[in-house]
Amino acid sequence: MRTITLFFLLFVFHSGIAQPVLRLEEAVDLALQNNFDIVLAKNNASIASTQNDLGNAGMLPNIMLNVNDINSITNTNQIQGGTERTLNNAKNLVLNYGIALDWTIFDGLRMFARKEQLKKLEAQGKATLQSAILTRLSDVYMAYFDLVQRQQQIKVVDTAIALSKARYTVAENRYKIGKASKLEVLTAQVDLNTDESLQVRQKEQFKAAKINLNVLMARAPELDFQVEEAVLLDENIDLASYITLAKSQNPQLIALMLAKNSAELQLKQIRAGRYPTIRVNTGYTIQRTEASLGFITQSQSQGFTYGFSASMPIFQGNQISREERIAKLEIENAKLTVAQQELLIIGQLQSAFESYVAQKSLAVIEAQNVTLAAQNLDITLAKFKIGTLTPIEYRTAQQQYIEAKLRHSNALFQAKIFETTLKELSGTLRF
Repeated sequence: MRTITLFFLLFVFHSGIAQPVLRLEEAVDLALQNNFDIVLAKNNASIASTQNDLGNAGMLPNIMLNVNDINSITNTNQIQGGTERTLNNAKNLVLNYGIALDWTIFDGLRMFARKEQLKKLEAQGKATLQSAILTRLSDVYMAYFDLVQRQQQIKVVDTAIALSKARYTVAENRYKIGKASKLEVLTAQVDLNTDESLQVRQKEQFKAAKINLNVLMARAPELDFQVEEAVLLDENIDLASYITLAKSQNPQLIALMLAKNSAELQLKQIRAGRYPTIRVNTGYTIQRTEASLGFITQSQSQGFTYGFSASMPIFQGNQISREERIAKLEIENAKLTVAQQELLIIGQLQSAFESYVAQKSLAVIEAQNVTLAAQNLDITLAKFKIGTLTPIEYRTAQQQYIEAKLRHSNALFQAKIFETTLKELSGTLRF
């Protein structure tokens, strides 16, 4: 194991200066601030909050400033008491202006149901925002852990290249002194080229994964960085508690419950149409008239007006009854959707938990395999250097070690993915 570590350190020493390390918390903060889907969801939540207003519910009066100015030029002919009077191009003026208030004080309690519905819609907007945040941050978590895994795999391949270079050097030296054939040198060169080809592909995939994470954080795709080395699993995951938390905290489920409440309030608003509507109105009006010809050529009045109006539907073509039946069906659909979503979430939690446990167990097994494969490779390398082992046996031991490292890295990554899914579904993903 010490020999393998030495090969890796020598390879890394010559690999260049490392890029700055982006921590997971920093990636999450950047996504919260900049991710377009999260910003759009924040704006939509603000819209829903702004709409939750007394005036939007119809509970406040309407106050209007009115001006009505009518001018006319006419040819007028009047006969009064046997006297005829004629005037061409007679100018006439009617001017009304004032302020008026109109206030609906009773509408079958529709306005109160509407206000409560607006409150539910605001809460639904917040739940939708929470869902968008959890979804996008889950993407950030997974993209980050994907980079951690790929970074680990690149280092594994780096170790493989270092070992293959050592093998090639040994084969070439043995060939020069006549203790190995040219075939052994060529085989070592082919295996080294194979490892370097794998390195090129993995670095390409690593760069593509970086671009993906940069896009999720809404920053320049070309920005370069490294990620943290280790993937640490949460050991305190309990399925029963996560199911309980999901029923009360999953934002998608909360949004559907609020949609059901909103549908129930919509039914109340429809039923309010069976009751009378009462409005009060008042105002102050000034009126002025001028006429070039007539008994009164000029007049002006001003003063308060007040009164009320009431209306009650008698028959509207059964419109309210139809809307009630539709609203009841929409409530029933909303209840079914909530039950369906809850069952779906519980199923996803159970499935993710089983996969998490399985991958966690695989990680333990593969960690043991890595230790065994490393010991085997150390022994194989020592025997190969003194010429008591064939190149094929050496290559086999090398590949067993590399494959064990890759399987261990992949098991940890998959376990972390399912852990993230569990936390997203239960609404406990940290941000």
